[in-house]
Amino acid sequence: MANVNWPEAVKPLIKKYKGKKHPLEYGNTYQLLVMVVLSAQDSDKHINQIAPKFFAAFPNMQALSQATPEAIAEQINDVRNFGNKSKWLSELSRKIKQDKNIPLTLDELTEMPGIGRKSANVIKRESGAEAEGIIVDLHVVRVAPRLSIASGTDPKKIEKQMMEILPQKLWDAGMAMSFLGREICRPTNPKCEVCVMNTVCAYYNNNKN
Repeated sequence: MANVNWPEAVKPLIKKYKGKKHPLEYGNTYQLLVMVVLSAQDSDKHINQIAPKFFAAFPNMQALSQATPEAIAEQINDVRNFGNKSKWLSELSRKIKQDKNIPLTLDELTEMPGIGRKSANVIKRESGAEAEGIIVDLHVVRVAPRLSIASGTDPKKIEKQMMEILPQKLWDAGMAMSFLGREICRPTNPKCEVCVMNTVCAYYNNNKN
């Protein structure tokens, strides 16, 4: 599948998922930020289940900033890596103090404990801030090399490759690939026949009978 015009090729994919909200069920930017931190190495579904109780205890950044790491940990003790996550949430809430102070630039977000590039890109996308990068989660790490728009398994390298190939206005391709990976381009038995990308997909074209 050499010589694919990727800026053109990804447009049907972006169109398919345009405006689709992230699977985390958040109500505002504060909730989004907390849930993004909690969801690392855990499932969005699980975080959605524990979120209502957590936000009843800590309804905003100010309330969270006044809680001890131990009090936070009590609310998230069945979340993976909850010990570190409770410390990160305590620390970042004390830095931010109030919901209105939540930063929306990549540099400021990634300076916060518990927030890497992927998390920052998710927060920016869902907040409607201009993209400074491309979301590369575990689904994109699978989908992008299958398509052959990128190679390898390192999220940062995959993001860099895609940022070089696609203009900024198409950087929502990352989240679109994530949705595609959840729904169609599954780890086993991907539904290639119904995929909008199958005409340009190296995986599909190499495995066709």
